[in-house]
Amino acid sequence: MSLYALGLNHQTAPLAIRERVVFHVERLREALTELRRNLAHEAAILSTCNRTELYVAGDEPAAIAQWLARYHRFEPDGLRPYLYMLPSEQAVRHVFRVASGLDSMVLGEPQILGQLKDAARAAESAGTLGTLLHKLFQRSFAVAKEVRSTTQVGAASVSMAAAAVRLAGRIFPSLKDQNVLFIGAGEMIELCATHFAAQGPARMTVANRTLDRAEKLAHRFGARSMELKSLPDQLHEYDIIISCTASSLPILGKGLVERALRARRRRPIFMVDLAVPRDIEPEAAELDDVFLYSVDDLGQIVAANIDSRRSAVAQAEAIIDSQVGQFMHWMQVRESVPLIRALRGRADEARREELDRALRMLARGEDPAKVLDTLSQGLVNKLMHAPMQALNEAAGPDQKALAETLARLFKLH
Repeated sequence: MSLYALGLNHQTAPLAIRERVVFHVERLREALTELRRNLAHEAAILSTCNRTELYVAGDEPAAIAQWLARYHRFEPDGLRPYLYMLPSEQAVRHVFRVASGLDSMVLGEPQILGQLKDAARAAESAGTLGTLLHKLFQRSFAVAKEVRSTTQVGAASVSMAAAAVRLAGRIFPSLKDQNVLFIGAGEMIELCATHFAAQGPARMTVANRTLDRAEKLAHRFGARSMELKSLPDQLHEYDIIISCTASSLPILGKGLVERALRARRRRPIFMVDLAVPRDIEPEAAELDDVFLYSVDDLGQIVAANIDSRRSAVAQAEAIIDSQVGQFMHWMQVRESVPLIRALRGRADEARREELDRALRMLARGEDPAKVLDTLSQGLVNKLMHAPMQALNEAAGPDQKALAETLARLFKLH
């Protein structure tokens, strides 16, 4: 059984591909169960706006890649140009780097660690998280904590939310005069609301499919709330729209945005679509006075603002290298467990045989000192028989290699 990571991310696949390979929360358990039943001993799935990755303990990575394409309705080879498959040590290093924010679109961003923890919990709930992946995730979380506490990788936070605020500032002279609409009520929207609230906009509103969730988030920021079904009637009231939901279909189409523009008498709308799959039809960007940015667009913008973190990367990579070595050692020791159990079983069998023999001798009234001597000699003979026989039967280079191994095992040098 091998450990490997398979997937695609913002470096290997464009947004149009990534949004087709998202595992939605409501279907994640089903997908994990299917993997565990047919293809893997253990499995976990990390699916975010920037990556979809499968962490697997199994023996058929090629079959997993085919399953991923089939599951998301691609042609058999449709995903191959975008996929990476990282075996064993490469997989361990990759997961550690992901958890530490070194493989993110925004270097050092903290959200990915929470998303990785969610992936581990989902796998555990589905019954697909075994000993190997459990250990991998727990070590990943510990590595991320060490990297963030001992390096400056996460300092001077640069996030998609912060980038959205700065970008909006280029469109509007002052955010204090603007109305901001947040579509969704998840972690990313909460982060965006925090950043925009700090600018003191004229009005903030949270729209969500479930009004209760929208109200809870809106209450934190003194904002209003509404249901998604109210968007067609109220969209024109907002200058800035930030959307990030788990919807599998667009929420705002080009036609709806066009009607809002007419009602606004061509006043510009700034829109940020952080969802994967996208919440806003890309064609809306073709409209005059619409400034629409996707998650990839923001990624390019924030890339220019992370130079202050790069000096800490070498230090973080050194921490990860050390931890990868320790984890690989644990895996190697774990692979030896069946052999160690077999050796102990063979030794215990010899012990029981010689003990039974000694007890029979004592029952016959033989001298206890003689019985103990016979017991010890019998144990030595039984335990040494197999290695001595192998040594006698070996020849040439094999005999020399075996002799050196036995000398090291029994510390004869």
